[in-house]
Amino acid sequence: MQVLPGTLELLVLKALIAGPKHGYSIMGWIQDSSGGLDLEEGALYPALHRMEERGWVEAEWGRSETNRRAKFYRLTARGRRQLAAKTSEWQRHVETIGRVLRAT
Repeated sequence: MQVLPGTLELLVLKALIAGPKHGYSIMGWIQDSSGGLDLEEGALYPALHRMEERGWVEAEWGRSETNRRAKFYRLTARGRRQLAAKTSEWQRHVETIGRVLRAT
């Protein structure tokens, strides 16, 4: 299943709530947690860079589980607020669409 337009940033913010992760780990967490969303690296890394520019995440270099050099991203206070806002917005959207689908 494809990631819906406009949801990638929400998914990345949620992936980082438990602590810093590198890009490949973020992608794996989203795929595992979702049961198989199809997430492409070509979309993930530009999103991470946009989120860093907006101050939602901060990045620093470190070592991955396989001892490779990797950029680790962590959520900022601004990113936590954005996660809360986007989560609320998404839940309202789902409720609204649900009402339409249940209508007779």
